[in-house]
Amino acid sequence: MEQLFFTGHGQVEWRDIRPPKLAGDKDALVRPVAVATCDLDTAVVHGAAPFPGPFPLGHEGVGEVVEVGSDVTAVSAGQRVIVPFQVSCGSCARCRRGLTGSCESVPFGAMYGLEPFGGPWGGVLGDLVRVPWADHMLVPLPENIDPAAVASLSDNIPDAWRTVAPFVSDPATTSLLVIGGQAPSVPFYSVAIAKALGVQHVDYLEFAEQGGYAENPGSKHARTEKASRAGADIIDSPGEIAAGRYAVTVCSASDIGALNTALRATEPDGTCVVNTIFFRDDLPLPMLSMYTHGVHLVTGRVNARPLLPEALDLVVQGAFHPETITDAVVPWPDAADALTAKPQKLVICR
Repeated sequence: MEQLFFTGHGQVEWRDIRPPKLAGDKDALVRPVAVATCDLDTAVVHGAAPFPGPFPLGHEGVGEVVEVGSDVTAVSAGQRVIVPFQVSCGSCARCRRGLTGSCESVPFGAMYGLEPFGGPWGGVLGDLVRVPWADHMLVPLPENIDPAAVASLSDNIPDAWRTVAPFVSDPATTSLLVIGGQAPSVPFYSVAIAKALGVQHVDYLEFAEQGGYAENPGSKHARTEKASRAGADIIDSPGEIAAGRYAVTVCSASDIGALNTALRATEPDGTCVVNTIFFRDDLPLPMLSMYTHGVHLVTGRVNARPLLPEALDLVVQGAFHPETITDAVVPWPDAADALTAKPQKLVICR
């Protein structure tokens, strides 16, 4: 079968590999039909993430069930399903607590499409993928939902959901600031989900990250336009943001200046959610200010599987339209060229 591999900075290629087989009675084999590029995929391909190739790409997508083990009852061959990016059993103590990103039944960090961190589970930018614990892992796709619209429900959409939904008790009075940098989709999903949940006051700031991968000229304007279409009011510079202005702030830019801007903007006893990756441990944080103001700092990898149905329900209701965040939908054979062309949010369809 064919599988798309990341091989080095700016380089991807299709390779012929041995197709996976059912390894247990609880497994399913799934043929991907719509695959989204995660924001981390974009960073990896364009040299902004320290993961060496070669390894199989792809961890966000919708597929069609091809074969199931004898113990699988929740899905059947021919059914379209969403495949969560993290591998989890659904029955260990952590999974029962909703911590499916740290499942005790698999090595830490187990996931598709990022072998140096997540292990040898393959990637969904291929002809076939094996899904263990299929009854728990796979989420059936409603028949009236376009797979291309929701391919990112595997990861980036739940990652945005958790920045907003847990912290909005009264949408009419909640104020939200989203700071984006070079991530092509997650900050804009945060804006769109907040508006879908009824949050009235949503601001967006585009932050110029230091040391990030190069983008095409005019990209800042394109990104602020995308945030505006999602429902945000645009803030032109960090200097316009008053201290303690927002009940919830979201930092989706991997820059210490962006993080400090978000922390400063968070109101007393408010919440700052950091859902970007800082590839270092020596970041200076304003701990005294955070302590005296009671700022809650939330970070970490998203536990995607428990949140996936909630985000999907917003789509089914017609309140959230994730396809508006997608920059391009390309046919399967064009995946390699599209991935290396420029940083963008792609959906690749058969």
